[in-house]
Amino acid sequence: GRGWGDEYRTRRGDIKFILLELLSEHPSHGYDLIKEMETRHGGFRRLSPGSVYPTLQLLEEGGYLKSAQEGGKRIYTITDEGRQLLAERTQQEPSDSPWDTFKSFVTGKPQEFIELRNAATELAAAVVQVARSGNMERINRVRELLEQVKREIYAILAEK
Repeated sequence: GRGWGDEYRTRRGDIKFILLELLSEHPSHGYDLIKEMETRHGGFRRLSPGSVYPTLQLLEEGGYLKSAQEGGKRIYTITDEGRQLLAERTQQEPSDSPWDTFKSFVTGKPQEFIELRNAATELAAAVVQVARSGNMERINRVRELLEQVKREIYAILAEK
């Protein structure tokens, strides 16, 4: 079966098209591209610097982007060649843009994703508080509870 996130996991090679698509909207630097991707996916998808920066460099070397230092940051701008590559991708696979799978997965549900992320964040904060208390009885009770909840979540994922 497919696990959490498989429905919108980025296929190898799609990152260049995601970056080109973001840069077709406006010039940006790598960190802003990472944050924009995360924001568009409600915090559930984040590109790693280890995949973004080498891809930006390759795209620039290929003539699909150009960059300039501005205020201590390297700002990338899509070139006409980059727009052409993006257009060709859209023509070849019109219903398979890098965003489409994720968009279809969350359409009409972005608030639920944000609420789920917030609940998970709040839970993590509570667990940290228990760990900091140093009370081994509480720590063990919370660990057992988390293991039970994890099993229940997997049971939900296994449902058809």
